[in-house]
Amino acid sequence: MKNALAIFVALSFALPAAAQEKQAEKAAAKWITPAADRSIEKGLKWLSGQQHDDGSFASGPFRGNAAVCALAGMAFMSGGSTPGRGPYGPQVNRCIDYLLANAQPSGFISAGDASHGPMYGHGFAAMFLAECYGMSPRPEIRDKLAKAVKIIVNSQNKEGGWRYQAVRADADISVTVCEIMALRAARNAGLFVPNETIDRAVDYVKRSQNADGGFMYMIQGGESAFPRSAAGVVALYSAGIYQGPEIAKGLDYLKQFIPAEGVTRRESYYFYGHYYAVQAMWQAGGERWARWYPAIRDELIARQRDDGSWMSPKGNEYATAMSCIILQIPNNYLPIFQR
Repeated sequence: MKNALAIFVALSFALPAAAQEKQAEKAAAKWITPAADRSIEKGLKWLSGQQHDDGSFASGPFRGNAAVCALAGMAFMSGGSTPGRGPYGPQVNRCIDYLLANAQPSGFISAGDASHGPMYGHGFAAMFLAECYGMSPRPEIRDKLAKAVKIIVNSQNKEGGWRYQAVRADADISVTVCEIMALRAARNAGLFVPNETIDRAVDYVKRSQNADGGFMYMIQGGESAFPRSAAGVVALYSAGIYQGPEIAKGLDYLKQFIPAEGVTRRESYYFYGHYYAVQAMWQAGGERWARWYPAIRDELIARQRDDGSWMSPKGNEYATAMSCIILQIPNNYLPIFQR
């Protein structure tokens, strides 16, 4: 009788969760069309075939880049795979292996990024490990993640931002956003992040906004641009700010860059910009999301190569990981992307 009662109670709690999961899948299916599904499947399959034996990705100057490895891991997890589980569970585990192997005793995670701003790699790696923490039984993830978070907290500069090196020097909006997202992911995972660190970062991001709603690269001044402006809006969302004049102005600025058929924009940071823009619109929801996602979804499907990859001067592994993350945002699987 006790066992029967236990089963009944367990089922009582399981059924609503199962119903919620089914509802989430139905909602995702509204946005992820069969063509998008095929595109994602081809992209993830190609990406998995590019992983090196040590768990890293890419070639040429970006070979072994920590950020690319973390983004590839996020792409696999955005489809529902977790460490050791799902169709790309082994690949996720190898991403973890590589990043943990390249975590220095100080906590700094750096690999293949000495000339590409190592704090980028550190921030993306910390965010990925935070998403994996709790899904993996490996205790070393928490230990190295906690040290990685401490590096971010201790290297925040007096203005409230971060830049390429783990030192309290200058700062820019791009690296600052990366570190804010890493800290948010760590908080979501239950790690301690000082409130004052977030407060100072929010102040930095707000002061980086121009009158047109876009964001400057450095707080000393400069014009707005699509990629960093999308990142700036996401930084505010990641810091827990979901409404206000900064959000509204930022979203209004971004709407001029919605992908449109027959319109080709020369943009050096195409995948970076749309990685953040789709997150901004996902958080905004409503009409903004309903217009933006189908536009970028269809544009990415059209840009995909026959082998399943996407092209970028920064490496096709990078572009493919970014594209797969963008296309899979409606799955709502990863805490860092959830509304």
